Amino acid sequence: MSQPETTVLVVEDEEAFVEALTVGLKREGFRVQVARDGAEALALFDVVAPDLVLLDVMLPKVSGIDVCREIRTKSKVPIIMVTAKAAEIDTVVGLEVGADDYVTKPYRLRELVARMRAVLRRTPLSEPAVLSGESMTVGDVTIDPEGHEVVVRGEPVSLPLKEFELLCLLIENAGRVLPRETLIDRVWGLDYVGDTKTLDVHVKRLRSKVEVDPSHPTRIVTIRGLGYKYEVPRA
Repeated sequence: MSQPETTVLVVEDEEAFVEALTVGLKREGFRVQVARDGAEALALFDVVAPDLVLLDVMLPKVSGIDVCREIRTKSKVPIIMVTAKAAEIDTVVGLEVGADDYVTKPYRLRELVARMRAVLRRTPLSEPAVLSGESMTVGDVTIDPEGHEVVVRGEPVSLPLKEFELLCLLIENAGRVLPRETLIDRVWGLDYVGDTKTLDVHVKRLRSKVEVDPSHPTRIVTIRGLGYKYEVPRA
């Protein structure tokens, strides 16, 4: 059971979902604050200082994507995006701007609560070991874990936190096949219960930034049935 001091900011404009979530989450031991549009969410965020944000994508005034982007400029609080669409673009954009996980409507309260508890448990460990150490260079990609800097073919590239953590892990183990389960455990935590497609979305985003031709990747390669490997260029 979650502790009473755990505060969730629910950002949702559909009243039926608001009522059901408020009742269900309070029953699970969460303190619930509700914002019914994006502007109210940003105003409440500073006042409430929530432990987790449950954020709908489609909102009046300010979109959920823009709310997430704004929150990420000042906080690493866990954010779970909620979308009524199963389209990959919603997932990609949400994760790109810093969401920790996503769920698609309609969802079961039990699944939602499990994901909420998972991101809350791993929040204190959100800075993994791969984010410390000296700069690493493999081929034309250099990554500085301590400075959170990436240079690709001489040009600096900005990466969201999870993409950065994933690239660190891949480059740190360049030439080795990393199973999907290992990547998920190391980047998202041992208790991650979300969709495993989250890993594939992040890999796709990374390829768009480090590959010469993302449609034919030669750096971050898929090892069918196992996972991914960061190829070491031949001398």
